[in-house]
Amino acid sequence: MVAIKTKPSIKEWPEDERPREKAFKHGVSSLNKAELLAILIGSGTVEDSAVSLMKKVLASCGDSIAELAKLSVEDLCSFKGIGPAKAITIVAVCELWKRRQDDERNPLERILSSSDLFRYFYPLMCNLTIEECYVLLLNNMNRVIDHVRIGSGGFTSTTVDIRVVMREALMKRATAIALCHNHPSGNTRPSSEDDRITHSLLSACKVMNIRFLDHIVVAGDNYYSYLDEARI
Repeated sequence: MVAIKTKPSIKEWPEDERPREKAFKHGVSSLNKAELLAILIGSGTVEDSAVSLMKKVLASCGDSIAELAKLSVEDLCSFKGIGPAKAITIVAVCELWKRRQDDERNPLERILSSSDLFRYFYPLMCNLTIEECYVLLLNNMNRVIDHVRIGSGGFTSTTVDIRVVMREALMKRATAIALCHNHPSGNTRPSSEDDRITHSLLSACKVMNIRFLDHIVVAGDNYYSYLDEARI
């Protein structure tokens, strides 16, 4: 009978190569992404160590934590060696990563350009697999009062009610607003419906004497700005 050769477990690795021991000796920052995730899941399979398993998962995401954060529990469970408990652990840590990004935003920061707007909304948009639309409410110094989700749709579109946007602005006593929505497809180019919403909102803001600063479309790490393109 031919013996089946299996990969050594993490416990059989040299001490400096084991994620936990390596972290204790050299600090957590010395670990790569796969090693960090391996500590979370704890174990692998007969064929793959926890580190090797997480390398496979990361490879499927282009070695991107942002892309990993888009995977559902069901997606993760499709990998041999990852069950519901391990999948939930990975999803939970990705959610913590996202919330840390949310916490780093200063609610009183000023929005003076499209890049400021993008930096504000990127943590909210980077992991979304469906379209969502937010209105940013600002005071007369362009300082952020609040942001409100005013539309959530499918994979290719979302519905925005201009009346809802204006109601939020009036309730929060905002003197300026900006709009932001995402394109999960990665294409920054606005659609004809995006154009219609932008022009309708611009008209409504003029009637209510509210400044409409910009409408940006976030697609991955890029964005499109109606203001920068001189379209508002």
